[in-house]
Amino acid sequence: QVQLVQSGGGLVQAGGSLRLSCAASGGVFSIKTMGWYLQAPGKQRELVAGITGGGVTNYADFVKGRFTISRDNANNTVFLQMNSLKPEDTGVYYCKAVLVRTASGPTYQYWGQGTEVTVSS
Repeated sequence: QVQLVQSGGGLVQAGGSLRLSCAASGGVFSIKTMGWYLQAPGKQRELVAGITGGGVTNYADFVKGRFTISRDNANNTVFLQMNSLKPEDTGVYYCKAVLVRTASGPTYQYWGQGTEVTVSS
């Protein structure tokens, strides 16, 4: 069974940095895309950053220049380096992977368990 396990997060003051990690395991043949999403209090989950297998990245406007997404394909892991954090970055961060479990199989979407980030002013 595929699992995405997240680590990192916590409490940080505004202007500080945090790094999130998300590792996929269990029956993964190939990961197409990976991404990070934020669910802020009282809001819907939204894309923060995404990265393809070839390393092409995209970012939400509100994190451009502050956050960096990267991935380690050999270890099926995606990272989110968050710098210059703001109180509005507070919320639960989820990683998502779109992957295939066999060479010719369909794609599946999996989510991590979520990790809380709190940025104090």
